[in-house]
Amino acid sequence: MDAQQLWAPWRLDYITGAAPPPEPPTPRSWQPAADPRCFLCRAAAEYAAAEAARRELLVVHVGRHTVVLLNRYPYNNGHLLVSPLRHEAELSGLRTEEHLEAMELLAGYTGLYRELLRAEGFNIGLNLGRAAGAGAPDHLHWHLVPRWRGDGNFMAAVAATRVIPQSLDVLWHALTAAGRGTSGTTERP
Repeated sequence: MDAQQLWAPWRLDYITGAAPPPEPPTPRSWQPAADPRCFLCRAAAEYAAAEAARRELLVVHVGRHTVVLLNRYPYNNGHLLVSPLRHEAELSGLRTEEHLEAMELLAGYTGLYRELLRAEGFNIGLNLGRAAGAGAPDHLHWHLVPRWRGDGNFMAAVAATRVIPQSLDVLWHALTAAGRGTSGTTERP
């Protein structure tokens, strides 16, 4: 077997817990009832230098009621988070328009990922509460994880490590270039 080198440098901080994410930009204004400590509220805030802030926060789309961003520590290539703009912990607390827009975005991004990344399947999930695995239990969000046959490669079996083959920067640019940028429209991606 030929030796191959796999390079996934963005995973080291997550694996070792060595460094926090970079200092986030300062918002010009927050959504009503936002929590400044919440990374999803930061992603939903308004910024003077909007494009630079969105890039730094990995935001790929802002709708009328939702925000979509790349997971900074992805489970798999293309791992997205879809969240209401409003800081809400409970599924039952969502307004109809927030729920509908989130579902439309999840459907749209699965289609885009089938084209852009040639995804063969998806895991879509919502963790409600810390006991269910929610990393941000006070601001609900759906995870959209693209999947491919055989993506549970040998690294997980021999090194307890998953390899993600594309940098967040390259993926962010691909998503925004596909016309699914950070506009305030509610069209499907």
